[in-house]
Parts: sequence; C-alpha cells; structure tokens
Amino acid sequence: MKKNYGPYYVAPLTVWLAVFFVIPVSVIVYYSFLKKGFNGGVTHEFSLDAFRALYNPTVFKIAFNTFWVACASTAVMVALAIPASYFMARSKHKNLYMLLVIVPFWTNFLIRIYAWMAILGNNGILNSTLISMGLMREHIQFLYNTNAVILVTVYTYLPFAILPLYSTIEKFDFSLVEAARDLGATKLTATMRILLPNIRGGITTAVLFTFIPAFGNYAVPQIIGGSDSYMLGNVIARELTVTRNWPLASSISMVLTALTTLGVLLFMRFNRSSMESAREKAGKGAAA
Repeated sequence: MKKNYGPYYVAPLTVWLAVFFVIPVSVIVYYSFLKKGFNGGVTHEFSLDAFRALYNPTVFKIAFNTFWVACASTAVMVALAIPASYFMARSKHKNLYMLLVIVPFWTNFLIRIYAWMAILGNNGILNSTLISMGLMREHIQFLYNTNAVILVTVYTYLPFAILPLYSTIEKFDFSLVEAARDLGATKLTATMRILLPNIRGGITTAVLFTFIPAFGNYAVPQIIGGSDSYMLGNVIARELTVTRNWPLASSISMVLTALTTLGVLLFMRFNRSSMESAREKAGKGAAA
C-alpha cells in the first residue's frame, strides 16, 4: 500500500501560518476586547471600550484618507505598470529591464524614502533646479502632503505591479492583436478588447499586491506626509508607543485587517463574475 506523504509536505506551511499568522492575529483579537492598563498594556477584563473609541469623526477621517491614498496609489501603479510591462515583454532586452526593476530592492527601504526627501525638500534637488532655471523665485512645498505620500508610495510598490503583469503579458499570444489589426481594428481597440481582457489575471494580481501594502502603509506617511496625510498605520503605531493603548491599537488593526480582507474578496468575486460574463459573450459570439 502506497503511503500518503501529503501531511508531511504541508506541515512546514501549516507551522509557518500558525506561528506567524494565526497566533499573532488571535492575540490582536484577544487584546481588542480587553481594558487598557493604568500604565499601558492591557488589563485582562472584557471590555468594548476600544471599539467604542473608534466611533469618532477623527478616526473616520483618517480611515477615509487611508482608503483614498491606497486607491489612488494603486490606480497610478497599475496605469504605469501595464505599458511598462508591455514594453518589457516586447523588448529584446527583457533581462536588463527586469534587473532595473529589481535593483531598488537592493537598497534599504528607509534609505529610498529619505532619498525622496533630498529630492522634494525645500532645499532639495527639484526646488534648487527650478529656482536655478528661473522658473520660480522661492521654493515650493512638495513634501508633507498627501500628494507626496502617493508619489513615494507609487515609487515604493510599483515593482509589485510590474512583475506579475510582465509575467502575464510575456505569455500572451500577440498574434491575436495582429489578427485584430488585420481585420480593421485600431491599436486602441485591439488593446482594449483583446490584450486587456486576456491579461486580467495579471491586473488582478497587480492590484492586490499593491493595494494591500499601500492600505497598511506606515513609514511613507510617517516620514513624507504631514498632518493631512495621517493614515491608520500611523494611528496604530502612536497608540502602541505613545499613549500605550494596546486595546485601541488592536481594535484598529482588527478592523483594518477585516476591511482589507473584505475588499479583496469582493474585488476577486467581481473580477471572477466579469471574466465569466466575458466568456459567455465570447461563447455566444462564436456560436453565432
């Protein structure tokens, strides 16, 4: 009788998920239902005070700003990644461009953020160049606002959009686009009706890979952003390190995780429904 080694194969993954996901999330959920300790930490008494504290205009404003920054950053990243991935897939120098996309990961994350401060600062490269060219008389405040957070977030996570899209576009059969062009379709029509529907899987992956880290962003708004670009990640860090309100930080983390999971599931379901609808239309068209 052949022995089943399946449980042994999945055991390392099971242990990994249990240690680094299930247990930490369980601790967060548990802490969110406790009381804040007098000197910080928690008191092991059941309480809903942490969730009641979420119902205030400030938290709603920060949550909306977090959602807006994540959505705007994701939209820009996907819009830039599609043509970049297409160019890479059609180029003879694929390996070189792939290397250039990966190179930023060789540098520390914080160093890359501080480099943008040297570029966008009041005495930075951009302001100095514009003033020296006579295009303006005094510096412009490029830093410490929502636009700066979106810009640096796009720069930070753009490779996570390019890589899955490149992988998908590289496998695409471009003869389909050429056939559409031969039948009279314009470049735009062939792209919108042939290319994009066939790389939808890559687009979905790119959206998920960029929206999730952008939604939970902490370092970029903390360093680059200002008072109007505060995000939920910054609130969690403040509650943990400054006010030491661990139950409130845990409740915000729990809500953030739940919203992210719900958004991902809804997006995937919508994408699946769209793909099924497209297949049905294609089937009807072929039958006709």
